[in-house]
Amino acid sequence: MFSLPLGDGARLGPLEVRHAAEFADHLDRAREHIRPWVGAGFVTDDEAGARATLQRYAERQAADGARLYGIRRDDVLVGGVMFTDFDTALGSCEIGCWLEPSAEGHGLVTRACGVLLDWAFTTRSLHRAEWHCRADNDRSSAVARRLGMTLEGVRREAWPYAGVRHDKQVWAVLAPEWRTPDR
Repeated sequence: MFSLPLGDGARLGPLEVRHAAEFADHLDRAREHIRPWVGAGFVTDDEAGARATLQRYAERQAADGARLYGIRRDDVLVGGVMFTDFDTALGSCEIGCWLEPSAEGHGLVTRACGVLLDWAFTTRSLHRAEWHCRADNDRSSAVARRLGMTLEGVRREAWPYAGVRHDKQVWAVLAPEWRTPDR
């Protein structure tokens, strides 16, 4: 298995079905913090739910689709990044992330997403990568900005959470923009 250094004692590596207990423990620490910002189906309440989420991503990866990677800091799972959508026929993907509070503010998500974008654009020759987030998620939109993405639009009231509909931002970066000399 690969494990790439992200700095600050953190590493990026696969998050697989065999990690279900670790993923469930992590979600116990992160659940309420990330629940407003990620898809409802991602935030599970027990090890069986964690296993089902990891299995769903494993099946999608096996079909050359979505993929899931964990960020471990000092060997403890503290968050991760993912391709929520990965479509080679269309040449596009969508990336996303989550972190528990203890791991925020260290640039881990930006560095990990950079690894995903490098792989998508250079190894897999995709053309477009998107980032979707609630419009009021300042941390998430800041990551998109740091990744060199452009805010392409806002989908009004497209993100339901707790009985309230929130606006969703759509950010994107194209392969030629990613390969600029300053990257």
